[in-house]
Amino acid sequence: MFVISYVFGREERDTEDFFLGGRRVPPVVACLSFVATEISALTIVGMPHKAFVEDWRWIQFIIGLALARLIVAFLFIPAFYRYQCTSIYEFLGHRFGAATQYTGSIYFLVTRLLASGMRLYVTCMAVGLIIGWPLWPTISLFTVVSILFIGFGGIKAVVWAGAYEAVFFIIAGVLVVGYLVSHIDGGAASAMQTAREAGRLSTFNFRLNLNDASTFWAAMAGGFFTGLVSFGADQEMVQRLLTVKTRRSSQKTIVATIVTVLPVYWLYLLIGTLLYVFYVQHPELSLPEQAKGIFPHFARTVLPAGLKGLVLGVIIMASIDSPLSSLTSSFVSDIYRRLIRRRATEKHYLRVSRIAVVGFGLLLAGIAAACSPVENILDFAFQVFALPGGPMLGVFLLGLLTRHKANLANIPAMLISTAVCTVLLILIQTGRLDLGWSWLIVIGTAITMLIAGGSTLMVGRRGAERTGT
Repeated sequence: MFVISYVFGREERDTEDFFLGGRRVPPVVACLSFVATEISALTIVGMPHKAFVEDWRWIQFIIGLALARLIVAFLFIPAFYRYQCTSIYEFLGHRFGAATQYTGSIYFLVTRLLASGMRLYVTCMAVGLIIGWPLWPTISLFTVVSILFIGFGGIKAVVWAGAYEAVFFIIAGVLVVGYLVSHIDGGAASAMQTAREAGRLSTFNFRLNLNDASTFWAAMAGGFFTGLVSFGADQEMVQRLLTVKTRRSSQKTIVATIVTVLPVYWLYLLIGTLLYVFYVQHPELSLPEQAKGIFPHFARTVLPAGLKGLVLGVIIMASIDSPLSSLTSSFVSDIYRRLIRRRATEKHYLRVSRIAVVGFGLLLAGIAAACSPVENILDFAFQVFALPGGPMLGVFLLGLLTRHKANLANIPAMLISTAVCTVLLILIQTGRLDLGWSWLIVIGTAITMLIAGGSTLMVGRRGAERTGT
C-alpha cells in the first residue's frame, strides 16, 4: 500500500490530481475501488453477524441499493460532469448558491465522520480480536498508518489500493466458505438444510407492516434511498466515479458495480450462515462475548495461520484511508477555498489538504472509540446515516428534478428534517414509536423537498400577487 502511495504521490501537481487523479483512472480500477469502498470492514464483519444471529432478509435492502445505482448513473452523474465538479457539493453551489453548497458540504462532513468512525471501530475491533490487542492501541495504529498513506498518495493511491482490496475481499471470502464447508458434517447440502430448518435462509418478507424494518417494502425503500444518498450525494463514493475521463465511462462504472458488489454481499452473508451451522455442530467451541465479533473470533480461534492472516489482511485494508480523502476534498473545495482562503496557489491548497488529512484522521479515531458500546453496529450505522442523509438527498433531488432556486429555503428545510428524523429515531429506540427505522431516510427526503419546494412556491405566488400577474 505504501509503494502505491509513493508511486502515485510523485505525480500530484494540484488538487485535481490529489482528489480526482487527473480524471485518468481506468474504469475497471474505479469500479473495483468503488466496490471496496462500499464493502468496507463494516460489511466484512457486519454481514456475517447479521446472518449468524438472524437470516438473509438483508438482501432486500441490497436490492434497493442496486436499483439506486441506475438512477445515479442517468440522473446524478451527467450533472456532476456538466459542471466539472471536484466536490459534488459544487453542483449545489451552481444550482442554488453558496449557502446550500456550504450546508451540503457540512452535512457530508458530519455524516461521513460518523459513518467512517463506525467503520474504523469495526475494523479495529476485529483486528484486536484476531491478534489480541486492546481497542485503543489498535485505533491509534490504524489512524497513523492511514494518515501517512492518504496524506502522501492522494485519491489515485486510494483508488488503485481499493481495486486490489476488492479482489482480496473475494478471495478471502471464497477460501473461508471453502474451509467452513469442508469442516461441516455433510458438506454444503447438509449445511443449507440445517440453516433452512432453523429459519436462517429466510430472505423475503412481503407483509404490509410499517412497524417492521425487515419487510420487503421497508427494506427496499430504505436501501433505495440510502443508495441514492451513498452513490449520488456522498463525496466518498462519488469521488471514485469522477476519477474516470468521461461521463459515459463513469455511468458504465457504477452500473458495472451491480454485478460486482452483489456477489460479495451474498458471499459474506453465506459465511455468517455457515458459521451458525459450524457452531451448532461444534458446541464445545467457545463463542465471543458479543455476537458482533463472531467472524473475527472464528478467525482467531479456528482458522489455520495462513487463512487467519488473509482475513486479518482483508480487514486491515478496509480501514480509514478512503474517507480521509473524500472528507479532505469536500473541506478544501467547498469550505476552505470559498470561506477561508480564496486566492492562494495550488501548492498552498495541496499543503492544506494534507494537514486536513491529519485532523480528520484524529476525529475519526475519537468517534471510533466512542462506538464500542454499540451491539448491532450494522443497523446502527444505517440509522445514524439516515438522519443527515435524507435532507442531503432532498436538496440534490430538488436541484436535479425541479427548477427550485430558493437558496436560503434549503437550509431551514434540511435542519427541520434532521431534527424531525432525530426525534423519530429516539422515539423508535425507546419503544415509544412503532415504526421501522428503514423509513427514516424516506421521511427525511420528503420533508426537505416539501418544505424547500413549498417555500419557493409561496414566495413565487406572493411575488406574482404583488406585480399583479
